[in-house]
Amino acid sequence: MTDEAYQAAARYWEEKDAVSVRLEQDKLRAMVEEYIQSNNTCALATGTGDYVRCTPIEYSWHDGAFWMFSEGGKKFIGLQSNPHVCLAIYDRYEGFGKLHGMQVMGLAELVEPFSEAYNAHATWKKLSLEFLRRLESPMHLLRVRPTRIECLFSDFKELGCAPRQTLLLEGTILE
Repeated sequence: MTDEAYQAAARYWEEKDAVSVRLEQDKLRAMVEEYIQSNNTCALATGTGDYVRCTPIEYSWHDGAFWMFSEGGKKFIGLQSNPHVCLAIYDRYEGFGKLHGMQVMGLAELVEPFSEAYNAHATWKKLSLEFLRRLESPMHLLRVRPTRIECLFSDFKELGCAPRQTLLLEGTILE
């Protein structure tokens, strides 16, 4: 494949989205929030240089961010030098009429153990701080603040819109 062919393939959705019917942003925001809250597992992609890792991980959603406790793992190789991450949430494929999935671009940060934000999330998860302090290895907490969410929901067609919609959140927090 030529460079031009790769570039044309990369532009496919941008060109298609430019002429598609858009859903009103407040309605889209509400549907995005509902879908995020109806799930609890995502595939988190991290990377640096030529190293890429995609990790299935449980998340919680509150205060406009994804929160993930993690003992550790290879995802931290990318996180050490690159806060840009992508996560995907999706349903099992059961046909074009039942598509539900999203890709979230965002910025990840490690929350300082036992800081106010760390303790608040542990309380939200109903995890004892005493338990967390007794662990042999620290329980790391990642917070991912979304900047762009691309959704593919068949439901959008019923609303008279394109099945693929994008919610831009740069400089804002989804709440």
